[in-house]
Amino acid sequence: MTVARITLRPGHEISRVIRGGWQLAGGHGQIDRANAVEDMVAFADAGITTFDCADIYTGVEEMIGAFRADYAQRRGAEALARIKVHTKLVPDLTRLADVDRAYVRGIVETSIRRLRAERLDLVQFHWWDYAAPRYLDVMGWMDEMCREGLIANVSATNFDSAKTAEILASGVRLTSMQLQYSLLDARPERKMVDLARANDIWLLCYGTVAGGFLGDRWLGQREPQEPLENRSLTKYKLIIDDFGGWDLFQALLATLRRIADRHSSDIATVASAAMLRKPGVAAVIVGARNRSHLARNVAISELALTAQDLAEIATIQAQGRVPEGDVYTLERDRDGRHGSIMKYNLNAAS
Repeated sequence: MTVARITLRPGHEISRVIRGGWQLAGGHGQIDRANAVEDMVAFADAGITTFDCADIYTGVEEMIGAFRADYAQRRGAEALARIKVHTKLVPDLTRLADVDRAYVRGIVETSIRRLRAERLDLVQFHWWDYAAPRYLDVMGWMDEMCREGLIANVSATNFDSAKTAEILASGVRLTSMQLQYSLLDARPERKMVDLARANDIWLLCYGTVAGGFLGDRWLGQREPQEPLENRSLTKYKLIIDDFGGWDLFQALLATLRRIADRHSSDIATVASAAMLRKPGVAAVIVGARNRSHLARNVAISELALTAQDLAEIATIQAQGRVPEGDVYTLERDRDGRHGSIMKYNLNAAS
């Protein structure tokens, strides 16, 4: 079994399953750094050679940097060249009004040092508040660093369609947009999918298993009550509510289970594989604290869903609702149900 690969730009080929790094950050429990590096080696050897992290994921860039150094020693320079790291640039909420070129460059240089790299493969820019208007300045500075050679590919995450169009109009070419996109959350299909395809922007999807809700563990279970065990479940339970509630969610799980049975697979693998069939989607990002689900992660890109499988999923989806707004609109309302659970100013803490 092999993991499918795709070229986003010349010189930037990635695995269509990306290993997410947020579960290795602070707040997700104690992490053994040596074991984390061994897990990354196992993922890379299995064909998942692309890793997602962020400047605000405490300690994760350093762990990936240690992995890169270790992998070069074990497998050699040619194997290391296949490894691609996607990081993020996330200015703190309290700095948005006065962010400047030096501040942004400092984040990039810090990421380079942590990752033990000569330049960053791909940087995904996130901006907390559109009311602070300097996001176009930041994108311009990132574009300058791209021409300088500090960044190979300029990208973004969680920008809505209007602001993405504004960025493109400023002359910045985006390689990709990382966004929340799943069988429960089709907000990107309102505008972003078409905009991205028209401008050669690839979509990198997170949330494809809704924090674990789209998994066999939840099939046949009663609706959980607050408080849920972690912020991720709280976040995606709100999406389930917006989609149509627990009963419709259970119907979706039952459908995915029937499909999984036909393929000797599981619900989470089917849910992620279905997103790889969506137009413009280059890869899905899987959260993994360790290698316990590695075989299932590898299977995502190889699962050949049939027209019947996709039709059955679409039938259930048609009974639900698409959450309100464009990409990340709900999450930007800091007083709303979705935005009030977000954490901000994490660069200051890291």
